[in-house]
Amino acid sequence: MERIDPLTGDRARIVASRQSRPNLPDQGCPFCPGGLEAPEPYDVRWFPNRWPPFPDERAEIVLYTPRHDASFADLGREEARQVVDLWAARSRALGDRDDVGYVLVFENRGPEVGATISHPHGQIYAFDTVPPRAATELLRGDATGALGPDAPDDRLVATSSSGWRAWVPWAATWPYELVLAPVEAVPDLPSLDPAGRQALGDLLVDVVGRLDRLFDAPMPLMMWFHQRPFDGGDWPDAWLHAHIAPLLRAPGVQRFVAAGELGSQVWFNPVAPADAAQQLRDA
Repeated sequence: MERIDPLTGDRARIVASRQSRPNLPDQGCPFCPGGLEAPEPYDVRWFPNRWPPFPDERAEIVLYTPRHDASFADLGREEARQVVDLWAARSRALGDRDDVGYVLVFENRGPEVGATISHPHGQIYAFDTVPPRAATELLRGDATGALGPDAPDDRLVATSSSGWRAWVPWAATWPYELVLAPVEAVPDLPSLDPAGRQALGDLLVDVVGRLDRLFDAPMPLMMWFHQRPFDGGDWPDAWLHAHIAPLLRAPGVQRFVAAGELGSQVWFNPVAPADAAQQLRDA
């Protein structure tokens, strides 16, 4: 059930059924081969979320690898490409449904962001309408040059083949925040050609590895993809890209979002974007 706060305009989905979902599996990893959610061997795998925030199987889990102790940074080129291919295939399958207007591919990594199972995995939510954050970006289009071919100069972190780049945003709200996007506009994951899919996989392996090496430990992070809505609209300015929000600002020190930021929606970042980019380039 979606509600809109009459004072702030914020949207909230009330999903009381998720209160009963387990915090940790009772025994073994359900995502390892032979486990509850992966009874057969697999390379990559998807399945409906047992505790979905949406009805009608519009929430899915994506398993990146059968290796429990791996991370995206440990994937080989073929493995990373398989994950991107699965994201694209599920985006298309969900987006083709009449009751879906937007497909959000995302990952929560680490217990600091509430990930209860360490096995490498992400999720997909299929919204009936375009969520506010994605809608804001779509309405702004590329008028700001935020995703276009203009080089982010001293904030550039890494590049990949076929024109994909990763950089720290000009007004980063997280200390080591990253945006990944192709230099030339591609509207959504299903529209990526084979070279673009490989380039995205390669770049994700690269930058997640840099984040892990930065403080010599796996970086807890949130990642999400913004892409063209699947609502049948034109959306000529849609430009596929990923946001990565790492939680740590120093070894073992988490960047907390406090009342002054939530109350004002003005963010206070203790690390300059150019400095963050330099540290990631060196990692």
